Amino acid sequence: MAVQQPEMTYIITGDIEAMWLRDSSMQVLPYLRHLGDDTVSRAVRGLIRKQADLILIDPYANAFNRNGDFACYKKDHTKMGPYIWERKYEVDSLAFPIFLLEAYYEKSRDDTILTDRILQALETVIEVWKKEQNHAAESDYKFERDSESITETLENEGKGSPVGYTGMTWSGFRPSDDACQYHYLVPSNMLAVSVLRGLEKLPLSENLKKRAAELADEIAGGIRKYAVAEGPSGKGMYAYETDGLGNFNLMDDANLPSLLGAPWYGFCETDDPLYQETRKFLLSPENPYYFQGKYAAGIGSPHTPDGYIWHIGLIVQGLTASNDSEKAAILEALKNTNAGTGHMHEGFDPNDPGRFTRPWFAWADSMFCLLVEDYYHL
Repeated sequence: MAVQQPEMTYIITGDIEAMWLRDSSMQVLPYLRHLGDDTVSRAVRGLIRKQADLILIDPYANAFNRNGDFACYKKDHTKMGPYIWERKYEVDSLAFPIFLLEAYYEKSRDDTILTDRILQALETVIEVWKKEQNHAAESDYKFERDSESITETLENEGKGSPVGYTGMTWSGFRPSDDACQYHYLVPSNMLAVSVLRGLEKLPLSENLKKRAAELADEIAGGIRKYAVAEGPSGKGMYAYETDGLGNFNLMDDANLPSLLGAPWYGFCETDDPLYQETRKFLLSPENPYYFQGKYAAGIGSPHTPDGYIWHIGLIVQGLTASNDSEKAAILEALKNTNAGTGHMHEGFDPNDPGRFTRPWFAWADSMFCLLVEDYYHL
């Protein structure tokens, strides 16, 4: 973490020297219960301000460098700028800073956080999400990377595969930073609905609240109409992705926002029948990214080696569990799979937890803290 002037906080993701909007939001959530500490409060406020500034620099970027020195992951074919580390457009990169803002306000009731820059950032997010409801016709966003991996670039000259209008908002990439197969990424749209509706609780203009609520209703309507598919059981379940043209991707990825995490980030209740049917699929071998081994069973990601489970996936399973026994079992699995490092990792081999990716993955560490707080009712 670096404190920048004026009153800005820059937080790297861990073992990568860059700040992701999503990761940084999640990294500070466990600290919200300590806002009475002035140092903590200033750090969180500074992060919210920094995120707003970065969104205003480029709402299509997912990660930013510290000093505006053109440091970047790759020289991609897109509209790069001096502060952009990576410009993979992900709906959740705009949603999670709002999630953090709403969580901060709920804990602090500090309306001074709503500066002109933050209000401008909120307006920008709504404008982008509205535009991306009609991606092909209205958006100029493109992304291509010189890579042999299809998950690292967008097809169709950087515009992505075709989609139909649904009311949902388009995403180029998943929270794993992998390209979407179909570009209506359902859990990210669910999170967008949740944070847009959450703006009603903030002291904002009635006009802004009205536009946010209308957009939330349009996206939610699109989810209901276009994102429910027939699962292997013959019953309806949420798809992970769809294109609005009749194609569905039935899976889940451990990264948040996930389908599994929908109740945690406020889209639905845990006992919602459609969610429960989806959950049964997600936590079964029917999900192509659900893996089992000697030390754990849970959801992984195509972003990591085949068969690897993610600690974040296990944690989200615990946070959305309906009973303490399942939460306790998850905590025990987490304790037994950290490879003696004292840290959560990205993906790990459930038969040999000493084989893992990301030795310092701060987002996962913070999520572990949230599960402990939840289990012990802290």
